[in-house]
Amino acid sequence: MAMGSFDPRRGPGPMADINVVPLVDVMLVLLVVFIITTPLLTNAVKIDLPKASSAPNVTKPDHIELGIRENGDLYWDGERVAMDQFAPRFAEAAKKQPQPELHIRADRHAEYEPVAKVMSLAAQAGLTRIWFVTEPDRP
Repeated sequence: MAMGSFDPRRGPGPMADINVVPLVDVMLVLLVVFIITTPLLTNAVKIDLPKASSAPNVTKPDHIELGIRENGDLYWDGERVAMDQFAPRFAEAAKKQPQPELHIRADRHAEYEPVAKVMSLAAQAGLTRIWFVTEPDRP
């Protein structure tokens, strides 16, 4: 820091203070450059995502509607059947070309065990296209 003197014959000496104005100007310019270039440096991967629609799924004619009620009743295309009748029906359906889809409509409060048994029987018979049918939520 420069100290002045009261002697009028002595002129002002060299100033020893640091001039920070150019330093602040450079820092502000760098800040603006970084603010502008930062959004350009993000590595976003462009992905074509599938579109979701709330339209109901229209089923094709070659499918099997399997209904499971809360009390355990089982239905094959609207016809009530017993659990032991599923294995031969699934084996016959698996032989068809193209294979039919299995649409399982289980009641909201149905137990898991009959659903799991039906899925296991269908998989053992060779049916690979098993779907769960649900109702969309209404706002």
